Amino acid sequence: MDLYYPLGFLLVSLAMGITLYLITPRRYQSSDTVAKSYDEWTQDGILEFYWGKHIHLGHYGSPPRKKDFLTAKSDFVDEMAKWGGLDQLPHGTTVLDVGCGIGGSSCILAKDYGFDVTGITISSQQVKRAQELTPKGVDAKFKVDDALALSFPDNSFDVVWSIEAGPHMVDKAKYAQEMMRVLKPGGLLVVADWNQRDDRKKPLNFWEKLVMRQLLDQWSHPAFSSIEEFSELLAETGLVEGQVTTADWTRETLPSWFDSIWQGVVRPEGLLRFGLSGFIKSLREVPTLLLMRLAFGSGICRFGMFCAVKVNSCPELTLTAQRK
Repeated sequence: MDLYYPLGFLLVSLAMGITLYLITPRRYQSSDTVAKSYDEWTQDGILEFYWGKHIHLGHYGSPPRKKDFLTAKSDFVDEMAKWGGLDQLPHGTTVLDVGCGIGGSSCILAKDYGFDVTGITISSQQVKRAQELTPKGVDAKFKVDDALALSFPDNSFDVVWSIEAGPHMVDKAKYAQEMMRVLKPGGLLVVADWNQRDDRKKPLNFWEKLVMRQLLDQWSHPAFSSIEEFSELLAETGLVEGQVTTADWTRETLPSWFDSIWQGVVRPEGLLRFGLSGFIKSLREVPTLLLMRLAFGSGICRFGMFCAVKVNSCPELTLTAQRK
Protein backbone atom coordinates (compact mmCIF):
# COMPACT_ATOMS: atom_id res chain seq x y z
CA MET A 1 0.00 0.00 0.00
CA ASP A 2 1.20 3.51 -0.82
CA LEU A 3 2.34 4.99 2.51
CA TYR A 4 1.27 8.50 1.45
CA TYR A 5 -2.37 7.45 1.30
CA PRO A 6 -2.66 6.35 4.96
CA LEU A 7 -0.71 9.42 6.10
CA GLY A 8 -2.98 11.71 4.11
CA PHE A 9 -6.02 9.89 5.41
CA LEU A 10 -4.85 10.36 9.00
CA LEU A 11 -4.13 14.05 8.50
CA VAL A 12 -7.53 14.68 6.93
CA SER A 13 -9.20 12.61 9.65
CA LEU A 14 -7.38 14.58 12.32
CA ALA A 15 -8.39 17.92 10.81
CA MET A 16 -12.03 16.90 10.52
CA GLY A 17 -11.98 15.31 13.97
CA ILE A 18 -10.62 18.46 15.59
CA THR A 19 -13.37 20.51 13.94
CA LEU A 20 -16.05 18.15 15.25
CA TYR A 21 -14.30 18.02 18.61
CA LEU A 22 -14.43 21.80 18.98
CA ILE A 23 -18.04 22.25 17.91
CA THR A 24 -19.47 19.39 20.00
CA PRO A 25 -18.00 19.76 23.51
CA ARG A 26 -18.68 17.18 26.22
CA ARG A 27 -18.70 17.43 29.98
CA TYR A 28 -18.98 14.84 32.73
CA GLN A 29 -22.16 15.42 34.75
CA SER A 30 -23.06 12.36 36.83
CA SER A 31 -23.14 8.56 36.88
CA ASP A 32 -26.19 8.85 34.64
CA THR A 33 -23.88 10.37 32.03
CA VAL A 34 -21.69 7.26 32.18
CA ALA A 35 -24.64 4.88 31.78
CA LYS A 36 -26.11 6.92 28.93
CA SER A 37 -22.77 7.14 27.13
CA TYR A 38 -22.18 3.40 27.28
CA ASP A 39 -25.76 2.67 26.27
CA GLU A 40 -25.29 4.84 23.17
CA TRP A 41 -21.85 3.44 22.31
CA THR A 42 -23.20 -0.11 22.63
CA GLN A 43 -26.34 0.48 20.61
CA ASP A 44 -24.65 2.11 17.63
CA GLY A 45 -22.08 -0.73 17.49
CA ILE A 46 -19.18 1.42 16.31
CA LEU A 47 -17.01 0.88 19.38
CA GLU A 48 -17.52 -2.88 19.23
CA PHE A 49 -16.74 -2.96 15.50
CA TYR A 50 -13.36 -1.28 15.91
CA TRP A 51 -12.42 -2.40 19.45
CA GLY A 52 -13.99 -5.86 19.49
CA LYS A 53 -15.41 -7.49 22.62
CA HIS A 54 -12.78 -5.87 24.82
CA ILE A 55 -13.42 -2.20 25.53
CA HIS A 56 -9.95 -1.76 27.03
CA LEU A 57 -6.35 -1.38 25.93
CA GLY A 58 -4.16 -4.18 24.62
CA HIS A 59 -0.98 -5.72 25.99
CA TYR A 60 1.93 -5.62 23.53
CA GLY A 61 4.57 -7.36 25.60
CA SER A 62 7.63 -6.12 27.45
CA PRO A 63 9.31 -4.68 25.50
CA PRO A 64 6.33 -3.90 23.26
CA ARG A 65 6.19 -5.59 19.87
CA LYS A 66 3.93 -5.26 16.88
CA LYS A 67 0.62 -7.06 17.34
CA ASP A 68 -2.84 -7.22 15.89
CA PHE A 69 -4.98 -4.73 17.84
CA LEU A 70 -7.72 -7.20 18.78
CA THR A 71 -5.20 -9.92 19.65
CA ALA A 72 -3.40 -7.53 21.99
CA LYS A 73 -6.68 -6.93 23.82
CA SER A 74 -7.38 -10.60 24.47
CA ASP A 75 -3.72 -11.03 25.41
CA PHE A 76 -4.20 -8.33 28.03
CA VAL A 77 -6.71 -10.52 29.88
CA ASP A 78 -4.29 -13.46 30.01
CA GLU A 79 -1.38 -11.25 31.06
CA MET A 80 -3.48 -9.69 33.81
CA ALA A 81 -4.64 -13.11 35.00
CA LYS A 82 -1.05 -14.32 35.09
CA TRP A 83 0.21 -11.19 36.86
CA GLY A 84 -2.52 -11.43 39.47
CA GLY A 85 -2.12 -15.16 40.08
CA LEU A 86 -5.50 -16.18 38.67
CA ASP A 87 -3.83 -18.81 36.50
CA GLN A 88 -3.07 -20.68 39.75
CA LEU A 89 -6.70 -20.86 40.89
CA PRO A 90 -8.98 -23.90 40.54
CA HIS A 91 -11.95 -24.30 38.23
CA GLY A 92 -15.15 -23.09 39.85
CA THR A 93 -13.50 -20.03 41.42
CA THR A 94 -16.14 -17.31 41.70
CA VAL A 95 -15.22 -14.02 40.02
CA LEU A 96 -16.93 -10.62 39.98
CA ASP A 97 -16.00 -8.56 36.91
CA VAL A 98 -16.65 -4.93 37.87
CA GLY A 99 -17.30 -2.78 34.81
CA CYS A 100 -17.55 -5.83 32.53
CA GLY A 101 -18.41 -3.94 29.34
CA ILE A 102 -19.84 -6.31 26.75
CA GLY A 103 -18.34 -9.33 28.45
CA GLY A 104 -15.04 -9.92 26.68
CA SER A 105 -12.93 -10.48 29.80
CA SER A 106 -15.71 -12.33 31.62
CA CYS A 107 -16.02 -14.85 28.80
CA ILE A 108 -12.26 -15.53 28.68
CA LEU A 109 -12.13 -16.04 32.44
CA ALA A 110 -15.11 -18.39 32.28
CA LYS A 111 -14.21 -20.32 29.13
CA ASP A 112 -10.41 -20.56 29.34
CA TYR A 113 -9.94 -20.63 33.12
CA GLY A 114 -13.10 -22.46 34.17
CA PHE A 115 -14.27 -19.73 36.54
CA ASP A 116 -17.84 -18.94 37.58
CA VAL A 117 -18.02 -15.30 36.46
CA THR A 118 -20.55 -12.56 37.20
CA GLY A 119 -20.10 -9.36 35.21
CA ILE A 120 -21.66 -6.09 36.29
CA THR A 121 -22.00 -2.78 34.48
CA ILE A 122 -24.07 0.36 34.92
CA SER A 123 -25.22 0.10 31.29
CA SER A 124 -28.31 -1.99 30.53
CA GLN A 125 -27.37 -2.09 26.84
CA GLN A 126 -23.96 -3.55 27.69
CA VAL A 127 -25.63 -6.28 29.75
CA LYS A 128 -27.92 -7.12 26.85
CA ARG A 129 -25.04 -7.24 24.35
CA ALA A 130 -22.83 -9.27 26.71
CA GLN A 131 -25.59 -11.85 27.03
CA GLU A 132 -25.90 -12.01 23.26
CA LEU A 133 -22.15 -12.50 22.78
CA THR A 134 -21.68 -15.18 25.45
CA PRO A 135 -21.49 -18.65 23.88
CA LYS A 136 -23.74 -21.37 25.24
CA GLY A 137 -22.08 -23.38 27.96
CA VAL A 138 -19.82 -20.54 29.09
CA ASP A 139 -20.37 -19.88 32.80
CA ALA A 140 -20.64 -16.08 32.63
CA LYS A 141 -23.70 -14.09 33.60
CA PHE A 142 -24.33 -10.37 33.57
CA LYS A 143 -26.44 -7.83 35.42
CA VAL A 144 -26.86 -4.09 35.84
CA ASP A 145 -25.32 -2.96 39.11
CA ASP A 146 -23.58 0.06 40.63
CA ALA A 147 -19.93 -0.44 41.54
CA LEU A 148 -20.32 2.15 44.31
CA ALA A 149 -23.23 0.25 45.89
CA LEU A 150 -22.86 -3.39 44.90
CA SER A 151 -25.97 -5.50 45.45
CA PHE A 152 -24.02 -8.53 46.67
CA PRO A 153 -23.61 -9.51 50.35
CA ASP A 154 -20.28 -9.28 52.14
CA ASN A 155 -17.81 -12.08 51.39
CA SER A 156 -19.45 -13.22 48.13
CA PHE A 157 -16.58 -13.83 45.67
CA ASP A 158 -13.18 -15.51 45.57
CA VAL A 159 -11.91 -12.88 43.11
CA VAL A 160 -12.91 -9.32 42.21
CA TRP A 161 -11.57 -8.20 38.83
CA SER A 162 -11.86 -4.81 37.14
CA ILE A 163 -10.37 -3.28 33.99
CA GLU A 164 -10.44 0.47 33.34
CA ALA A 165 -13.60 1.14 35.37
CA GLY A 166 -12.02 3.31 38.08
CA PRO A 167 -11.90 6.59 36.13
CA HIS A 168 -15.72 6.51 35.93
CA MET A 169 -16.05 6.34 39.73
CA VAL A 170 -16.79 9.66 41.38
CA ASP A 171 -15.90 8.24 44.83
CA LYS A 172 -12.69 6.25 44.56
CA ALA A 173 -12.68 5.37 48.27
CA LYS A 174 -16.16 3.86 48.00
CA TYR A 175 -15.12 1.98 44.87
CA ALA A 176 -12.19 0.44 46.77
CA GLN A 177 -14.34 -0.31 49.81
CA GLU A 178 -17.10 -2.03 47.84
CA MET A 179 -14.74 -4.28 45.90
CA MET A 180 -12.96 -5.37 49.08
CA ARG A 181 -16.27 -5.81 50.92
CA VAL A 182 -17.69 -8.41 48.53
CA LEU A 183 -14.45 -10.45 48.52
CA LYS A 184 -14.38 -13.57 50.65
CA PRO A 185 -11.74 -13.69 53.40
CA GLY A 186 -8.51 -14.52 51.60
CA GLY A 187 -10.05 -13.39 48.32
CA LEU A 188 -8.04 -11.73 45.59
CA LEU A 189 -8.56 -8.27 44.10
CA VAL A 190 -6.98 -7.58 40.69
CA VAL A 191 -7.54 -4.17 39.07
CA ALA A 192 -6.21 -2.43 35.96
CA ASP A 193 -6.86 1.28 35.56
CA TRP A 194 -5.99 4.52 33.87
CA ASN A 195 -4.27 6.76 36.38
CA GLN A 196 -2.72 10.19 36.42
CA ARG A 197 0.72 11.15 37.70
CA ASP A 198 0.85 11.62 41.46
CA ASP A 199 0.39 15.39 41.56
CA ARG A 200 1.19 15.49 45.26
CA LYS A 201 4.81 14.94 44.27
CA LYS A 202 4.79 16.82 40.97
CA PRO A 203 1.73 19.04 40.44
CA LEU A 204 0.23 19.23 36.97
CA ASN A 205 1.15 22.45 35.20
CA PHE A 206 -1.28 24.70 33.34
CA TRP A 207 -1.10 22.80 30.02
CA GLU A 208 -1.23 19.40 31.68
CA LYS A 209 -4.37 20.43 33.54
CA LEU A 210 -5.99 21.45 30.25
CA VAL A 211 -5.18 18.06 28.70
CA MET A 212 -6.44 16.21 31.77
CA ARG A 213 -9.66 18.20 31.79
CA GLN A 214 -10.37 17.16 28.21
CA LEU A 215 -9.61 13.51 28.93
CA LEU A 216 -12.01 13.56 31.84
CA ASP A 217 -14.85 15.26 30.01
CA GLN A 218 -14.66 13.48 26.67
CA TRP A 219 -15.31 9.95 27.91
CA SER A 220 -17.41 10.55 31.04
CA HIS A 221 -14.70 10.46 33.71
CA PRO A 222 -15.18 12.46 36.93
CA ALA A 223 -11.53 12.05 37.97
CA PHE A 224 -8.38 9.94 37.67
CA SER A 225 -6.50 8.85 40.77
CA SER A 226 -2.79 8.18 40.82
CA ILE A 227 -1.39 4.68 41.29
CA GLU A 228 -0.12 5.76 44.69
CA GLU A 229 -3.42 7.29 45.78
CA PHE A 230 -5.59 4.32 44.80
CA SER A 231 -3.17 1.93 46.47
CA GLU A 232 -3.54 3.99 49.64
CA LEU A 233 -7.35 3.94 49.35
CA LEU A 234 -7.32 0.16 49.14
CA ALA A 235 -5.08 -0.07 52.21
CA GLU A 236 -7.30 2.38 54.08
CA THR A 237 -10.29 0.03 53.78
CA GLY A 238 -8.66 -1.97 56.55
CA LEU A 239 -9.43 -5.13 54.61
CA VAL A 240 -6.09 -5.69 52.89
CA GLU A 241 -3.70 -8.34 54.14
CA GLY A 242 -0.14 -7.06 53.96
CA GLN A 243 0.60 -4.57 51.21
CA VAL A 244 -1.08 -3.73 47.94
CA THR A 245 1.00 -4.90 44.98
CA THR A 246 1.20 -2.39 42.11
CA ALA A 247 2.81 -2.19 38.69
CA ASP A 248 2.98 0.32 35.85
CA TRP A 249 1.94 -1.12 32.49
CA THR A 250 2.05 2.15 30.55
CA ARG A 251 4.77 0.90 28.23
CA GLU A 252 3.04 -2.42 27.55
CA THR A 253 -0.27 -0.77 26.62
CA LEU A 254 0.91 2.44 24.91
CA PRO A 255 0.67 1.21 21.27
CA SER A 256 -3.10 0.78 21.73
CA TRP A 257 -3.83 4.45 21.12
CA PHE A 258 -2.35 4.72 17.64
CA ASP A 259 -3.61 1.23 16.78
CA SER A 260 -7.16 2.25 17.68
CA ILE A 261 -6.98 5.15 15.19
CA TRP A 262 -5.36 2.92 12.58
CA GLN A 263 -8.41 0.64 12.67
CA GLY A 264 -10.27 3.29 10.69
CA VAL A 265 -7.70 2.93 7.90
CA VAL A 266 -7.35 -0.84 7.76
CA ARG A 267 -11.09 -1.48 8.19
CA PRO A 268 -12.74 0.92 5.72
CA GLU A 269 -15.80 -1.35 5.58
CA GLY A 270 -16.91 0.48 8.71
CA LEU A 271 -17.86 3.43 6.52
CA LEU A 272 -20.23 1.24 4.52
CA ARG A 273 -21.63 -0.39 7.65
CA PHE A 274 -22.29 2.72 9.72
CA GLY A 275 -22.69 5.35 7.01
CA LEU A 276 -21.89 9.04 7.21
CA SER A 277 -23.17 9.49 10.77
CA GLY A 278 -20.95 6.64 11.98
CA PHE A 279 -17.98 8.10 10.13
CA ILE A 280 -18.56 11.47 11.82
CA LYS A 281 -18.85 9.83 15.24
CA SER A 282 -15.60 7.97 14.67
CA LEU A 283 -13.76 11.09 13.53
CA ARG A 284 -15.04 12.90 16.61
CA GLU A 285 -12.97 10.57 18.80
CA VAL A 286 -9.63 10.95 16.98
CA PRO A 287 -8.45 14.04 18.92
CA THR A 288 -9.27 12.36 22.25
CA LEU A 289 -7.33 9.24 21.25
CA LEU A 290 -4.36 11.42 20.32
CA LEU A 291 -4.61 13.31 23.61
CA MET A 292 -4.65 9.98 25.42
CA ARG A 293 -1.50 8.94 23.56
CA LEU A 294 0.11 12.26 24.47
CA ALA A 295 -0.86 11.95 28.13
CA PHE A 296 0.30 8.36 28.57
CA GLY A 297 3.39 8.88 26.45
CA SER A 298 4.53 11.98 28.34
CA GLY A 299 3.86 10.71 31.87
CA ILE A 300 0.78 12.81 32.65
CA CYS A 301 -1.11 9.52 32.80
CA ARG A 302 0.02 6.01 33.76
CA PHE A 303 -1.53 2.59 33.39
CA GLY A 304 -1.76 1.14 36.88
CA MET A 305 -2.08 -2.46 38.03
CA PHE A 306 -3.26 -3.35 41.54
CA CYS A 307 -3.42 -6.61 43.43
CA ALA A 308 -4.54 -7.17 47.02
CA VAL A 309 -5.57 -10.07 49.26
CA LYS A 310 -8.40 -9.67 51.75
CA VAL A 311 -7.59 -10.18 55.43
CA ASN A 312 -8.07 -13.55 57.15
CA SER A 313 -6.79 -15.60 54.21
CA CYS A 314 -8.25 -19.03 53.69
CA PRO A 315 -5.37 -21.39 52.77
CA GLU A 316 -7.64 -23.78 50.90
CA LEU A 317 -8.41 -21.08 48.33
CA THR A 318 -4.70 -20.76 47.45
CA LEU A 319 -5.22 -17.14 46.55
CA THR A 320 -1.82 -15.94 47.65
CA ALA A 321 0.01 -17.37 44.65
CA GLN A 322 3.17 -15.54 43.71
CA ARG A 323 2.68 -12.55 41.46
CA LYS A 324 5.21 -11.01 39.17
